[in-house]
Amino acid sequence: MMPADLQSSTPLVEPNADAEAIFWEVRVDDSQAEELSLRHYVRIKIFTDRGRDDFSRHDVSFTKGTRIKDFEARVTKPDGSVSLVGDKDVLERDIVKAGGFKVRAKTIAFPGLEVGSVVEYRYREVFSDTAANMRLFFQREVPIREVTYYVKPFAGDRSMGYFRFNVGDLKFEKDKGGFHKAVMRNVPAFKEEPYMLPDDEVKSWVYIYYTAQMPKTPDDYWKQTSETLYGVQKDSLKANDEVKKAALAAIGDAATDDEKLKRLYTYAQTQIKNTSYADTVSEEERKQAAKNKSAGDTLKYKLGTASDVDQLFGAMARAAGFDARVAFSGNRSEMFFKRDVPNFGLMLGSSSIAVKTGDQWRFFSPAGHFTPYGMMSWIEEAEVALIPDPKELIFQRIPLSDAPKSVEKRSGSFKLDVDGTLTGSGRVEFSGHQSYVHKMLNRGESKAEREERLKNYLRSAMSGSVEVESFTIENTDVSDKPFTYTFTVKVPGFAQRTGRRLFFQPNVFEKNAQPRFTANTRKYDVYFSYPFTENDEIRIELPAGFKLESADAPQDLIDGQKIGSHKTHIGVAKDGSYVVYKRDFSFGNGGYVRFPASSYTAVKALFEAFNKADTHQLTLRSEAATQE
Repeated sequence: MMPADLQSSTPLVEPNADAEAIFWEVRVDDSQAEELSLRHYVRIKIFTDRGRDDFSRHDVSFTKGTRIKDFEARVTKPDGSVSLVGDKDVLERDIVKAGGFKVRAKTIAFPGLEVGSVVEYRYREVFSDTAANMRLFFQREVPIREVTYYVKPFAGDRSMGYFRFNVGDLKFEKDKGGFHKAVMRNVPAFKEEPYMLPDDEVKSWVYIYYTAQMPKTPDDYWKQTSETLYGVQKDSLKANDEVKKAALAAIGDAATDDEKLKRLYTYAQTQIKNTSYADTVSEEERKQAAKNKSAGDTLKYKLGTASDVDQLFGAMARAAGFDARVAFSGNRSEMFFKRDVPNFGLMLGSSSIAVKTGDQWRFFSPAGHFTPYGMMSWIEEAEVALIPDPKELIFQRIPLSDAPKSVEKRSGSFKLDVDGTLTGSGRVEFSGHQSYVHKMLNRGESKAEREERLKNYLRSAMSGSVEVESFTIENTDVSDKPFTYTFTVKVPGFAQRTGRRLFFQPNVFEKNAQPRFTANTRKYDVYFSYPFTENDEIRIELPAGFKLESADAPQDLIDGQKIGSHKTHIGVAKDGSYVVYKRDFSFGNGGYVRFPASSYTAVKALFEAFNKADTHQLTLRSEAATQE
């Protein structure tokens, strides 16, 4: 520990930073055949109470297939005393990232943390692979005075190369011990904003890869890759006699191309056990899936990995006379396809089946266990796909499903009491991409965990005081039905009583709604994962002795380009005993899901108007007061 680090009282990179990394050093050793390891050493200075609170529990996240070893941490207090982090202060858990994806994290509880303290930790991140392509991040959640990467590449017949993203002209220079060194100084903190671009689009990072020979141009690379893939996928989609028979049987009396493909899709998705998604898979089944060499094997044993399921669908489509090929696309939960970056592993990490109908290519992936026919996973839609071909370079964008295909449909019948308590039953159905996200979140969770997830959903929507009296969770593991919650609830204090009046929001499901955007400024573009729709239909029985003062409804809201649409209708029974509330909202119409930071003020204002309409209140007045 340098005395100057402990004595430092102001941040250097960002004047208002709550904490700042003095340095972040990573040594990447990819020289061994057994494993790839990254040794991290971090030193962070705490400047404010908020910085102390933020680091009192600190997450070090890592991805599936990664192990964290040799973890050590300590806190040096302003008086120079040192507190070591023990095993009991570190736990491993799942955390949910944007888009509903789970990652593992080491959560560190730093003991005795004070303003002015210096936090240090070291750990080794281990991958069970070598000569691996890897992302090296230069930007973190705190500003960093100096980030240094030392990379010792694999000593094989391929040389190390790298692609730079948002790091300027940063370069790796040869260093001692066979390492290559890159340094970046005065790196600002990466600060997440709501509804932002994928991290890899905006963070500062470098992608390390190995190659035997660099192509002259990116298109030369993609043409060669396309030709090679065509030969490989051609064999993988061969249909033997059994596959041909199964295809004909599945198609049955279907007449149109769409009907035929839908039946083949349904067969592959429902009749083959997908070992990549199934809740229970025996060791014997895993071994058999690993042995599958062809679509015929997948059909014979009625099980296979996700890629086996896709390949069986492709083989059956070919058997039915379609031109079907394995297509490769990017993953826009991470970054967008860039044609000028000639690297298959980085740019095209997802696969699907492209089928030509007429003069159009359509994309299918029954391997996406929660993806209904006619859609792809949201991370693949709107991405560019490479369709392998021996002669021409075929890039085609996968269509983005429109808003009506991804719906959150909420309904309920409730009763409002004179003390403001709301009771009743409700139902929420998620379809399309909305359903996919919820099914992925619930996948592999226990009954208790799923129950808690439902309760958290209702707390965030209706009220923190909601009491869930009974519930069901349906269709967690099927693709062609919406993920559904049904429940009965009691919500004390739902309406506010003031004298002889009751004030309440008729949209029960937006009781806790907050504006999506609260900051006055924006650094990154606004980005929604996909277009979506929300429909509400709610009936509320009013308390006896109270009369609705007015059934006024918010005005319809539609922006000039009709990207967002918000319509509300409020009706009252003839005898005044109940209110019916209906809401139709959609956003991303026309495929507009990205908005430049320069238009943030307009986007923010539009969603503030939506929020105002969603939280619209009605007033009930005691009839006794009216008579007076």
